[in-house]
Amino acid sequence: MPKSSNSDHKKTTVSPPERREELLAIAAQVFAAQGYNATTVRKIADAAGMLAGSLYYHFDSKESMLDEILSGFLDELWARYDAVLGAGLGPRETLEALVTESFREIDRHLDAVAIYQKESRHLGTQPHFAYLVESQQKFEKAWLGTLERGVAAKVFRADLDVRLTYRFVRDTVWVAASWYRPGGRHSPEEIARQYLSMVLEGIALHDS
Repeated sequence: MPKSSNSDHKKTTVSPPERREELLAIAAQVFAAQGYNATTVRKIADAAGMLAGSLYYHFDSKESMLDEILSGFLDELWARYDAVLGAGLGPRETLEALVTESFREIDRHLDAVAIYQKESRHLGTQPHFAYLVESQQKFEKAWLGTLERGVAAKVFRADLDVRLTYRFVRDTVWVAASWYRPGGRHSPEEIARQYLSMVLEGIALHDS
């Protein structure tokens, strides 16, 4: 996945991975709360308890920080999606696994998901973030393909509008990032099970 670069600021130095991850987590919180355009390097530095100039020793720009946040989230999401898609599961089992992995990623990368939902359409027009568009196209193909396979196998209803169903499932799952809180009453797996119960009762083909 492409990574952005920016030579306008002083060259960054190598920092311990743990410190980079800590700073990226703080930056993700600020981006998610305030939006990318409204967020400055100074605001991120303030939230991290450091001077703005010191942040440049770790990252060359706020753009590069956002790039690492989003590409890291998508890299992990696709590693898990690809494992599901390559497992040879039936269409219903594939759909269940994709929904479950989606909720697990919301749990792991809540701020990144919120940023992606708010910013991806705008950011996708910029060369450094072209991979956002590519990921969205791949995402749509995976989910539509699963639904189409289910209809063909008579696992899902023959009259199912797969594109409308895809949009419904996609939005129903990912909008959960607006209310989900890690460590809450329900685990990601339990939420996925409840969602799947509601969705599949509407689209699964039942024996007469």
